[in-house]
Amino acid sequence: MPSLLVINPNTSTSVSALLQQHVKAAVGAGIDVRTLTARFGAPYIASEASYAVAQHTVLDAWAVAKAQGLAADAVLIGCFGDPGLFALREGAGVPVSGLAEASFLAAARHGRYAVVTGGERWKSMLERLAHALGQGQSLAGVHTVAPSGAQLAADPAGARVLLAEACREAAERFGVDAVILGGAGLAGMGADIAPQVPVLLVDSVHAGAQWARDALAHPPVTAPATGFGVPWQNVSWELVALS
Repeated sequence: MPSLLVINPNTSTSVSALLQQHVKAAVGAGIDVRTLTARFGAPYIASEASYAVAQHTVLDAWAVAKAQGLAADAVLIGCFGDPGLFALREGAGVPVSGLAEASFLAAARHGRYAVVTGGERWKSMLERLAHALGQGQSLAGVHTVAPSGAQLAADPAGARVLLAEACREAAERFGVDAVILGGAGLAGMGADIAPQVPVLLVDSVHAGAQWARDALAHPPVTAPATGFGVPWQNVSWELVALS
């Protein structure tokens, strides 16, 4: 059975449980899904500093998985922002993506798109990521709401009202063909508010699961050598083992 490792780059186990539930449901019974939670870092990533640390946690989680013998034929970074994407892709030796990249690709198939997410600091961070991924022309804009993803997840009923309004505003303001609802903690909310949005609504967690299913169905013929080739110092022994 093909296997998928989902890495939650923040320390919130509730988010890990949400990711496990929704990704497993989306990929189906034919794929083994395991979700690992970051061993250190922020409870929820919502700033440049927490994002920077999260990049380390992603590499550390991959190293822990390898040390524990957890098979992984593909890796999904369970954060809408994909910390550590490029670094992990460099040395993992298996297909790697994240919620943001998977959502960008899914939405771009329908035309230009906008992003709605929680946390005002994410706007510039996501714009930068989109350009790094070659999505700068397809992304029309990022519309953030003041509450962070963690705060939205803590009040699902209120979040649905706020996010539905934000998605409608983004669709009208940017004149797009699709709107991405981004955030690991918002998994499942997209299906609830989609009827209230005048364009296609892409749930980032569902998009990530769809990417994983496709990647596992059509694995690359060859994969790069695993390992990072870095003489680490003062990091976890599991990461040192992948030097």
